[in-house]
Amino acid sequence: MLDQQILEQLKTVYQPLEGQIELSLKSSTHSKHKELEQMLTEIASTSSKITLVNLDESSEAPEFYLKYNGQKNGISFVGIPGGHEFTSLILSILNSDGKGKLPDEMILQKIKALKGPINLKTFISLSCENCPEVVQALNIMAINNPEIEHQMVDGEFREEDIKRLNVQGVPSVIGGQKGKEKLISSGKVNLLELITRLEKEYGSNAQEIVKDLGHYDAIVIGAGPAGASSAIYLARKGLKTAIIAEKMGGQVQDTKGIENLISVTYTEGPQLTAKMAEHIAAYEIDLLEHRRVKSLEVIDGNKSHLKLNTGETASASKLIIATGAKWKELNVPGEKEYLGRGVAFCPHCDGPYYKGKDIAVIGGGNSGVEAAIDLAGIVKSVTVFEFGEKLKADNVLIEKMNSTNNINVITNARTTEILGDGSKVNEIEYEDRSSKQNHKIKLDGVFVQIGLLPNSQFIKGLVDTNDYGEIIIDDKCRTNIKGVYAAGDVTTVPFKQIVVAMGEGSKAALTAFEDIMMS
Repeated sequence: MLDQQILEQLKTVYQPLEGQIELSLKSSTHSKHKELEQMLTEIASTSSKITLVNLDESSEAPEFYLKYNGQKNGISFVGIPGGHEFTSLILSILNSDGKGKLPDEMILQKIKALKGPINLKTFISLSCENCPEVVQALNIMAINNPEIEHQMVDGEFREEDIKRLNVQGVPSVIGGQKGKEKLISSGKVNLLELITRLEKEYGSNAQEIVKDLGHYDAIVIGAGPAGASSAIYLARKGLKTAIIAEKMGGQVQDTKGIENLISVTYTEGPQLTAKMAEHIAAYEIDLLEHRRVKSLEVIDGNKSHLKLNTGETASASKLIIATGAKWKELNVPGEKEYLGRGVAFCPHCDGPYYKGKDIAVIGGGNSGVEAAIDLAGIVKSVTVFEFGEKLKADNVLIEKMNSTNNINVITNARTTEILGDGSKVNEIEYEDRSSKQNHKIKLDGVFVQIGLLPNSQFIKGLVDTNDYGEIIIDDKCRTNIKGVYAAGDVTTVPFKQIVVAMGEGSKAALTAFEDIMMS
């Protein structure tokens, strides 16, 4: 099942294992059970520290759980974790032994403080590119908090649960015992956001921790292309540098194919993110991941004081904002209420749940038209809603879309409400901007693709921003506040591209260094 090259790689990956990992496989008459057994047998063959145990416990679907040194560690899988989830399985073994990339002690303290019992299931699709981040984050929580149990569930093997819980998008995190389940999270979400949601839902025993991280020559907020290049350039100039970020890579992490990064013919977001992290690690840069700036104060342009959501504090002579952007929301009634139950943002992840159904795509730019084209091959019909008088997408995409017979386009349309029956979406309401008349269309899902919103909310009121929320910068990335710079998609710089963000990040760092030298 696994080719020899992968098995040889796993032998190297699992070489550092110290504790005993048991893959406890339940018995099953399911036709895919043998396939799962073969996969686990081959994985167990890569290390003397990993064993496969066939249990008398039975399950309708292929299912297994992990034990570490003879004790259950809260992690289990329903289905065959191949595709994008193969990494989740490999890391669950490595992380169980405290190996691999784990959160730092400050974040682990927040995980350990979560009140239990917490029983979670994450419904996934093997084609979903956002699911592994959620599965891996919750597995880490289960490993580090005995009050947490987490199960990855491939929806293919639990169709009754999918219907009963009305799961219409992945990843969907469901909490609670059967009959009392509740949707905790749907769609893309990172470790920090998951911790925050679980704290809100279940409570936390964490006490306020105040820790001073000290003073830096420069702090970069954000770890996408702009933030990474800023930090590397600062460190190369000999400046004591830190990065504060929710996650490494930012929006790049979610980018499927990248073909316009000069000298790199093709790469994908996760691979580019890993390379950026590797480059950062080559320098003495403090990477403070899974953190958010809670408050920020700049004194006389000479020093910035930051307080983080973890209770940590830090100060810096120079501050570079490189927080990028996120997908815009419609901000209409029904959007938040039906998120994961008919409202989605990722056509690649959630498209399969709308097979043979009628859906809408909101947005006529490149993202919207690309989504419509992709979805047209799965769904019954696609209606594209464009706010303006004509589509904004490139002609080549529009021509491709027009060659598809199940896509309809409505222009001059302002979405006013997403309607449903309390459990799922069944209608959308929009205003014809020409006639000012309202119309309703029956459908099963809405994919929102209306562009990006700069992540500048936390600094609004401190630096000048334009009507779109972009931080206003000069040609050297300076803001209106002395000692504060900005770079990348969060700024007014035209063309939101990876290569542009990298250049802007290096420019901001060089400007900060220049200002230090001249002061």
